[in-house]
Amino acid sequence: MDGWMTVAEAAKYVQLGKTVLYNLAREGSIPSNKVGSKWLFNKNDLDNWVRSNRPIESYFVETPADIEENPQLREPQIEAYQALYNFFYEGGKVAIIQIPVGCGKSGIAAIAPFGIAKGRVLVVAPNLTIKEGLFESLDITNRQKCFWRTRGILKDSDMAAGPYACTLDTGNISVCEKSHIVISNVHQLVTNPEKWLKKFPSDFFDLIVVDEAHHSPANSWQAVIDHFQTAKIINMTATPFRSDKKEIDGELVYRYPFKKATLKGYIKRIKASYVAPSEIEFTAKGTTKTYNLEEVLQMKEKDWFSRGIALSDVCNQSIVDNSLEKLEQLRETGTHHQLIAVACTVDHARKIRALYEARGFSADVIYGELEEEKKKTIKRRLTSGELDCIVQVQMLGEGFDHPKLSVAAIFRPFRTLAPYIQFVGRVLRVIVQNNPTHPDNYGHVVTHAGMNLDVRLQEFKLFENDDQKFWDSVISGQEPELPPHVTSGAARMRLSEPAVANYEIVDSLIEEEFTTAEDEDIIRELEEKLESLGLDPAGARDMVLSKSKESTFSPAAEPFKILPQREWEQLRKGLHDQVNRTATLLINRLNIPRAGRDMIKKGVRAGNNYTACVTLLNKELKKANPKNRKDWTTEEFKNSHDSLEGLLNNLTKTWKGILSDET
Repeated sequence: MDGWMTVAEAAKYVQLGKTVLYNLAREGSIPSNKVGSKWLFNKNDLDNWVRSNRPIESYFVETPADIEENPQLREPQIEAYQALYNFFYEGGKVAIIQIPVGCGKSGIAAIAPFGIAKGRVLVVAPNLTIKEGLFESLDITNRQKCFWRTRGILKDSDMAAGPYACTLDTGNISVCEKSHIVISNVHQLVTNPEKWLKKFPSDFFDLIVVDEAHHSPANSWQAVIDHFQTAKIINMTATPFRSDKKEIDGELVYRYPFKKATLKGYIKRIKASYVAPSEIEFTAKGTTKTYNLEEVLQMKEKDWFSRGIALSDVCNQSIVDNSLEKLEQLRETGTHHQLIAVACTVDHARKIRALYEARGFSADVIYGELEEEKKKTIKRRLTSGELDCIVQVQMLGEGFDHPKLSVAAIFRPFRTLAPYIQFVGRVLRVIVQNNPTHPDNYGHVVTHAGMNLDVRLQEFKLFENDDQKFWDSVISGQEPELPPHVTSGAARMRLSEPAVANYEIVDSLIEEEFTTAEDEDIIRELEEKLESLGLDPAGARDMVLSKSKESTFSPAAEPFKILPQREWEQLRKGLHDQVNRTATLLINRLNIPRAGRDMIKKGVRAGNNYTACVTLLNKELKKANPKNRKDWTTEEFKNSHDSLEGLLNNLTKTWKGILSDET
């Protein structure tokens, strides 16, 4: 039969998956003939079908897309698409896709509509960074970044009239009506519902793709989902659980394990290292006690102890030294690997930055309340390689992708799993694609054994193994974000911490692999990967078995040397920061407005209450040491740091009396 094709031939010809083509034939949506039990397709009919005008309502169903046998797509992208197609074809309504960071969620968002969406698609992002990245990958005019072009999914002829993507940054609903895909930050839709959300008819979108879907139970996301009740929904996430004890709505239709992503070379191989003090002296509530390592591992479960470890200078120094040791080891390849750290508060982050800088490494601090221009400058310095280290407080989360971040230093306890995974996710992206053994595709997570973060790693491994007991007991996730006045320190009353480590002796690290799997499975997959790269697979077994132990002890880093000049510079800069912080505490204790003039009215020469407090503190420091600060010694700066708590108490007592004196 000249000009006739089988299902396999026709699927290849029109660049559709065989399953999609078969179902279109059964539904009568594509020209076909059934002869006995076989479907046959006429070439001329198919040409006419391809060339026919495709309205938005049928574009994604009728446009041929090379997905299922596309060698340029990653395994999780193809498998996720197949799972989604089958789920929705069988009548499913809300699907969950769970894959690790760096495995191609944006690509899944790009291919998911084909064969599934019978109309427009809404792609919902949790923040501006992810929204902008998604638009770039779905913009057919962006020839360098359009996912359909770079992966050969659509032919140029099929992109002559779409698919068009738009955002809600400009224009109005008429632009959306001419577009196949609308990409929005959720806040754009719901902050002013009259402007956007309520202008869309409830059936305007046939498919909604939600990126980073662990946000979806939040009220703002729910408002979007409730408005478009008939739409099919795809929830994509790496961490499908939240702190509000709500599971993500939908059925888990596909899950790609972290361990498999590591073996395929999609994400870095990560090792977790814990500073393990053989002895540590700890003071809490006026009582001082010395603990050995075994006792530290028992005490770490107490919140006050783990927080005290996190905020103690001596423990921070140990984490800094060992994280820098890992960074230096990675840099032996010649690649400028970088380090990302997470702190409890902005003031804590500044102290950590000073520790890195004192050791000769360039560092900066970024946090939510920082001015936008300053954030952009810091990010530029990081991505350009100017910075060695970035210390963040509730920043650089989802959507921030910088592969050269390879060491994650944790200076705060994480009480739940999701924020822990999300932070570690910042160092998962590989530098060399699809090469699991490349030395630049390794990373480290460094923290302190006293912060109880090994529990988070064990939870992660249960999560990886799909342990049902874990799922029943730990449907938690992202910890509620602390209000800005807490992270900034604006609400504090105390300068020092109630629990603190005075000294510690560290001679070892406890280390374990971040992902684990059955040895034979790992060996088999690694052999296949090495062979596909033209490398000798014979070494796979030794490579795996040498790393198969759950945890090991290794020597801790020697303390990094600090030049006297750098120490002096950091102490001077640190005193300035501490005076400003102490002034904020004095404002809080006196219960007066920061911008008020209460203290000016009582004779302090300053612009407002805050600058008055700074002035008073600096005057007291000047009394104790009349020299110009540029002439102070290192010891004098240390003494001034130590004196601030007493100055704060004295000024609080004095000025409460002055301000309460109405005469």
